[in-house]
Amino acid sequence: MMSLSQLIQTFQSGTLSREAFFAEIDHVLAIDVANCARLREAVDETQTVHPLPDAVYAEVLRRIEHREDSAAATDDSTRIHETLAAARAFTAGEDAEHVKGIGDTLNGRFVLEECLGVGGMGTVYKALDLRKLEASDRKPYIAIKVLNVQFRGQPTSLIALQREARKAQTLAHRNIVTVYDFDRDGPLVYLTMEYLSGKPLSKVLRAPGFAGMPFEKARPIIAGMGQALAYAHERGFVHCDFKPANVFLTDGGDVKVIDFGIARVFQRPEEDPDVTVFDPATLGGITPAYASPEMFEHREPDPRDDVYALACVTYELLTGKHPFNRKSATQARSDKMRAERPQGLDRSQWRTLSAALSFDRASRTPSVNQFMEGMGVLSHASAFTGARVGAVGVGAIVVAAGMWFGYRIFYANETQRANPPVTASAPASAVKMASEVQPTPVLAAAPAAVVANVPAASATALAPAVSAAVADAASLAALNSTLARVPCSALSASLPEHVIQVRGFAHAGENMAHVRDALAKTPGGQGAKLDVVAVDNHNCEVVSAFAPYWRANHEAGGGATIRTRPPDAQLVQGMPLIVDITTPHYESYVNVDYFALDGSVVHLVPSTHERDNQAPPGFSATVGGTGDWLVDKPFGTEMIVLLITPAPLFDGLRPPAESRAAYLAAVGQQLKQMEAHYGAGHIVADFVQITTHARSE
Repeated sequence: MMSLSQLIQTFQSGTLSREAFFAEIDHVLAIDVANCARLREAVDETQTVHPLPDAVYAEVLRRIEHREDSAAATDDSTRIHETLAAARAFTAGEDAEHVKGIGDTLNGRFVLEECLGVGGMGTVYKALDLRKLEASDRKPYIAIKVLNVQFRGQPTSLIALQREARKAQTLAHRNIVTVYDFDRDGPLVYLTMEYLSGKPLSKVLRAPGFAGMPFEKARPIIAGMGQALAYAHERGFVHCDFKPANVFLTDGGDVKVIDFGIARVFQRPEEDPDVTVFDPATLGGITPAYASPEMFEHREPDPRDDVYALACVTYELLTGKHPFNRKSATQARSDKMRAERPQGLDRSQWRTLSAALSFDRASRTPSVNQFMEGMGVLSHASAFTGARVGAVGVGAIVVAAGMWFGYRIFYANETQRANPPVTASAPASAVKMASEVQPTPVLAAAPAAVVANVPAASATALAPAVSAAVADAASLAALNSTLARVPCSALSASLPEHVIQVRGFAHAGENMAHVRDALAKTPGGQGAKLDVVAVDNHNCEVVSAFAPYWRANHEAGGGATIRTRPPDAQLVQGMPLIVDITTPHYESYVNVDYFALDGSVVHLVPSTHERDNQAPPGFSATVGGTGDWLVDKPFGTEMIVLLITPAPLFDGLRPPAESRAAYLAAVGQQLKQMEAHYGAGHIVADFVQITTHARSE
């Protein structure tokens, strides 16, 4: 039996009559209902290169949908296996010995365990990473996208996947799937990415009896899709194939946009030498039902192309129907079709949705952000991704190492920054309020303290002295190189007003002697100022683990900061722990971890109660602002670390608390991978050592 693509090509060549073509289509569908999904993809793929007549295309879609409706009760797991079997049958005679599927292994490392879906450019599998399994990784599964058979013989196949990997790696956003790398196994080329547990939006829309979703329930899905596209547009990319199958709803409630495989740069082409080398659209990746008229006309990609697709998906989400009965935009325009107003939308929302569905780019809603604003979804954006100011917060109780912590996180507005709360002492009323909020406000332990300034007994401050030698840029660079090798330290030397200043953290004693020796060998070092926090032994491994990123932060101007209230970080039993954080001038992901005395680490952000840790540029926030963290014994020094990354640090949430050694090992591995993908410049850190004391009776 010929493949589906061959069947379409045979009809297009004139060998088959229209009646014979439809008869063959019905025959294929009658043999195996799993062919519905594959046939739809084959039709869409062919339509972008050698389009069928509109009437034929519409009739094929009608027959597919009729067959899908009649087989709606078919079990999903059965369909997946049938689809794979059909795919293997279709590829018979086309380099069949190289076709791989469930049970096969790529490069001796990735075992394909389950088919997750078939797209315009490839088939996506759930795969077991044997290397992760060997390393006892908690999450050994990844997703692998294997390029479709019909593209393997093309010389641009590897280029296509390499471009997709590179583009996707630059799109680090919580609503965009995280892409790791690409590789090949013989003639097969594939892409590795984070494994998502959930289902594609297309499965929701095509579920039996689905007739639309209430707006309030659809709101977070629309917002997630829009935020992903808006983020990509800000970085110069248009998705070019946005559709329900490329939106994934995770079991954790997140919305992820996948398959930026044919995204094309619409800005700054002079900065991308690959723009004229390879155009992914030539592989037939767009989907007619969601493509704007301009895409059929081969016009330059524009964010408004994605606006049209987003509007189609939004309409389908709200009504259960495509706005133009799945006809292509060009056919719907020719037929002068108009979408009907969905129930539940007010006049402003309908005006926004209707404008986004315009067949004319010039009159279409100009941006995704304006679409989301007009639809009224931005006001419900999550705490970390929004730019709103006010007391927006999430309450949490975290159990770890005998401790209970409740926290709130909210945006710090100008008034709060200008007039920080007075926390030098804990009034009885504040303690009482915490007791009312938490069942057991003070238990065996609490976070210890933050040392933002140097205790008099542990810091050395040398007054500036007149010296004939004056430090210059070269000597300062040499000094920083030496300081970076001092054990148990995170130190940075600068030259404000022509006087060397060394700031940071270091273990007292011999390590401070190394610092003085380095200064003695540096021109102008005798007059240096020292502002160094003395680090206790049990905090050395934390300081050492994040020291490179602390130095990167301070060498870049210290855009990432974490500070305590009160600023001397000396906390007394019964006082609340409050920390203020700021992020650099670029969009980033925030990680705040508390390293406890008992050798554990408690993850504050992100956590099960604050999953969304994405922050806009120059973001300020307060953790513990409502006074729910109360200090209690045992007393001593501990560390709180702020780590800023360009992408989510892990595929999912870590446990609320875990071994410090295990976490530091996992973080080290993840940061090395991020450095390889994004460069080290956007990974920065700041930390504070906190000190707690018993309340004097």
